[in-house]
This record gives sequence, structure tokens and C-alpha cells, in this order.
Amino acid sequence: MDHTSADMTEAAAYSLDEGGEGAPVLRLSGSFSIAHMGDLPNVLPALPGPIGAIDLGGTEHIDTIGAWLVYRLSQQWGCPITGADADAERLIEAVRPAPDSGDAPVLHGEKPLPLVRVLDQIGAATMVAINTLGGLVGFLGAVVISSWTLIRNPKQMRWNAVIQRFEVVGVSALGIIGLMSFLIGIVIAQQGAVQLRAFGMEILTVNLVGRLTFRELGVLMTAIMVAGRSGSAFAAQLGMMKLTEEVDAMRTIGVAPMEALVMPRIMAAVIMMPLLGFYASILSIIGGGFMCAISLEIPPVTFVQRLREVVPLHDVWIGLIKAPVFGLIIGMTGCFQGLLVKSNAEEVGMRTTAAVVQAIFMVIVLDAFFAVFFTWVGWT
Repeated sequence: MDHTSADMTEAAAYSLDEGGEGAPVLRLSGSFSIAHMGDLPNVLPALPGPIGAIDLGGTEHIDTIGAWLVYRLSQQWGCPITGADADAERLIEAVRPAPDSGDAPVLHGEKPLPLVRVLDQIGAATMVAINTLGGLVGFLGAVVISSWTLIRNPKQMRWNAVIQRFEVVGVSALGIIGLMSFLIGIVIAQQGAVQLRAFGMEILTVNLVGRLTFRELGVLMTAIMVAGRSGSAFAAQLGMMKLTEEVDAMRTIGVAPMEALVMPRIMAAVIMMPLLGFYASILSIIGGGFMCAISLEIPPVTFVQRLREVVPLHDVWIGLIKAPVFGLIIGMTGCFQGLLVKSNAEEVGMRTTAAVVQAIFMVIVLDAFFAVFFTWVGWT
């Protein structure tokens, strides 16, 4: 039985040869190009199977669309393609997905199982995390080598660049960090007073504000703000320099990008983080004292005196010890992601986002390790 899509001699047509043993053979004839196939792309996949083979011996011409249709039919029925000339074989091979691409065609709306899709995404994310961690460890080694080189040759250090980063990382961030810390102090005092009032222990709000601010939230919230503000700037700046080939040009003229671009930014983050963390803690204490004076009617003098009694000095040292480590993580992550930019401006945005997310994640993980460690050594 012959079926044609038009009354033209070169129109695409098909026939089912039901003779012989086994499944019938689908014989295609005419021109299998997009202009002559008509509704065959819808008719052929709906044929009842199974089909033993697809014979292209009668086809006069085939284009990419026709080759894709033939390949899809062979995948649907699991049958071989016979009678194809050299051009048809070349086109069919061209539309065949690569074995490792994972982009096999979806036939008739078939989709992978949800569990398979979730496991695939988890596996891909795990591999990205492992590769990123390995890259960061290698980048840390390069930072250590560059630091040792600059220690041995201090004249190679670009102090003007470091001072400029001081302004970008520190001075320009004083306003937003101060406002954020002041409001956090108010929130801690207000929520603490509400909960402690039920036990008649409102005075312990001072303990809560003082110890939580100096020990944890002051430096942690500062690190998160610096990661979102300065870490993203580092990634975007170095990413654009990679796109415009400025980094390659620096290597060509004998300037090491690690010493000229990376080290000034990391040094600025490491040096400014303790100062910003202490500044944020003080502003948070002021906010907490302001709230205690309003809601608990604790005079500022009493608030300060109580702070001196309940906040041990090692709480301040804990915050100052964690701050430069957080600064190192923020600077390294921003520079590392920026130097990974390769192709286009869209990748700059992706790397900038990755720098912020990874820096915040690593800061919080390290903060948890610090909390366990300082408790273990007795600084409670």
C-alpha cells in the first residue's frame, strides 16, 4: 500500500512491505526534505509497530530534517536503516547524539523518572563541588607561594593597590555595615527581652547582647556583608579583565597576575576584616544598649558596667581571630571565581554569583568549626 503526501512525483512517500517473515519493512521514497514531507513527521511515528527495518533505497533526496526523522524512527522501533547513500548516511550520523552527551532524544513525550533526574542533579552538583574545592586548594597554594615571594621581596608589593582596596573594602563599607550592625543589636535586645521577661530575667538581655555580638554575630554578619559587597566586586573585576585579555597581556609583559591583582585584594580583605568586625560589634552593642534603655529602662551607664562584668576578654579575641580567616576566604573565593571566566559576559555574572554563594557557605562552615574548637579549648 502506497501513501503520498502530495501529487508530485518527488513528494515524500512510504510503503509497508508486509511480505516475508518477521516484522514488515518501511520503505521510504521521494524527496525527504522539509518542503516535500508534508504531514509524514506526524504520520510515520504513529504507525503500529514493530518495524523490522527502514529502507531508504527509493529516496531521491534527504535533508537534515528528513535525516532526523529517519533516525528518530529507527530509535523508536529499534530497527536498522538500510539502503542509504553516502549523503544520507552522513546526515544521519550528524544528527546522532554523541555517546557521552546525555542528550538522547525524547520520544513521544517520554521523560526520565523523577528519582533518576534528582540523582543526576545531585551527582552533577557533587562533581562541581569537588572540582571547585580542588581548585580552591590549588589556588590557596598559589597564594601561599606569592605571599612568600612578596615577603622575600617587599619592594614587589604594590602598596598603592592595597591602600586603594582598603578604601573599597573598608571605608566605603562603614555606612552599610554600621547600620546593619546597629539594627541587629536592636533585634537581639528586643527578642531577648521578650523571651527573658517570662522568667523575670530581663537583666540577662545585656549578657545576650554582649556575648553574642562580640563572639559570633558581629564578625559573622560583617563577613556576609563583605562577601556580598567586595567578594562579588573582586570576581566581576577580574572576570572582565579576563574577557578583555588584560590578564593575558600582563603575563605577556612579565607581570604576575597573582602579585599584581590577587594579592592586593586578599591582603585588603584580611587586614580590614578584623577592623570591620570590631566596628560592627561596637555598633551592635550601641543598638542593644539603645533598645535596653527604651524597653527595659536600663541606663547606659548600668548597661556598660554590666557588659564589663559579663563579657570576658576572650570573646573579643575570638572575634578578632576569626575575622582575618574569613577575610582570606572571601578574597580568595572572589579572585578564584573571577579568574575562571573564559567565554562571555554572561559567565561573569555566573562566576560573581558563585563567588558570593561559596564565600558565605564557607564562612558559615568555618564559623561552626571555630565554635566547636573554642568550646573544646575552654573559651566558653
